[in-house]
Amino acid sequence: MGINVGIIGCGGIAFGKHMPSLKKLPDVRLVAFCDIDREKAERAAKEFGESSSKTYTDYQELLKDKSIDVVHVCTPNNTHAEITIAALESGKHVMCEKPMAKTYAEAKAMVEAAKRTGKKLTIGYQNRFRQDSQYLHKLCREGILGDIYFAKGLAIRRRAVPTWGVFLDEEKQGGGPLIDIGTHALDLTLWMMGNYEPKIVLGTTYHKLGKKANAANAWGPWDPEKFTVEDSAFGFIVMKNGATIILESSWALNTLEVDEAKCLLSGTEGGADMKDGLRINGERFGELYTTRVDLDGGGVDFYEGKAESAADLEARLWIESIIHDTEPVVKPEEALVVTRILEAIYQSAKTGQAVYLD
Repeated sequence: MGINVGIIGCGGIAFGKHMPSLKKLPDVRLVAFCDIDREKAERAAKEFGESSSKTYTDYQELLKDKSIDVVHVCTPNNTHAEITIAALESGKHVMCEKPMAKTYAEAKAMVEAAKRTGKKLTIGYQNRFRQDSQYLHKLCREGILGDIYFAKGLAIRRRAVPTWGVFLDEEKQGGGPLIDIGTHALDLTLWMMGNYEPKIVLGTTYHKLGKKANAANAWGPWDPEKFTVEDSAFGFIVMKNGATIILESSWALNTLEVDEAKCLLSGTEGGADMKDGLRINGERFGELYTTRVDLDGGGVDFYEGKAESAADLEARLWIESIIHDTEPVVKPEEALVVTRILEAIYQSAKTGQAVYLD
């Protein structure tokens, strides 16, 4: 069974993740490419498409093509809901890049559209597909850590502000590091805990370093006038079962404690963290132990193979969920909770009050 895929939004994430991974799959044909900049769509078609692939500048024209089975939405956050809902209603399965949407209301409408149309919807949280994430999730599901009641989600950069595209535009993105990379850390943490019932959220956001012209940045200096989002954000989340999550995110922060898309878990039977590789800790036979998990297999002579990349595994399992009609790894209902918590952190930061979720 062949799967025809259309790409809407031919920017960095499409070129860096979606299209290369999809192109490797034998069951997939990339048949349509859309971007408001026609040159980008044509470049994508040339690099990843078929000789018969079509290009568009209007996504609604792409959606009229009934031969397309799946659409990947790789556009700015404020367009995720509009395009995803239209794609679902046109009879396509959808993978939408993270975060799910700019607002909780938009994300909820996406979930409802998927249920209404019977089409599959997933969100691009590729960090779930890393080797360490997959292994740790298996341990969590097997109960090795017991009841996980304290966790940290970490997405801290010292100076790595994305200065291209619309990353610094609050209107198009809905926020800065919290919604951009904090969303990955929160998704990982909730997934490991298997807990999607938040009760209380308290948050703070800061716009301190973004106000300064700064050349010491991974992607070159930013323009303080265009830096309209936070440069760091922090959340304190209490779940309905009493578990606590601390979420830390920054693009620019004076710190040496740098970690991105990582989590720390503390349970009744053991703990785990992703600091310098995957470590499991606990107490056994009256002694404390720490185990460092070797996911490289120690290296094998004369073997140059390597594990499937996170992006490739994400794409393969997504396409397989369509072929075999199974649930995608990232369920839209889970991504919806992530968006709800992120929105509550922003709301709490603006009001100075805790947000109580029903």
